[in-house]
Amino acid sequence: MVARRPNLWFTAVRAVKRFGLVPDINYMRFRMLTMYGDAQAQPQSDDLLAYLRWCKDYQGRVGKLF
Repeated sequence: MVARRPNLWFTAVRAVKRFGLVPDINYMRFRMLTMYGDAQAQPQSDDLLAYLRWCKDYQGRVGKLF
């Protein structure tokens, strides 16, 4: 999914550096509960791509402030 979107590669690498290759289990349970209503849910690929696009857009906006 991310492999087909070179414009998100750098953002994905930054996310892996921030959270690690496998994020903390308690954090993921919290995120799945708040997003899907089920702490045991698995993230959907479209949602992951939307998150990476949001991170990229946010970083672009914040970077312009400084």
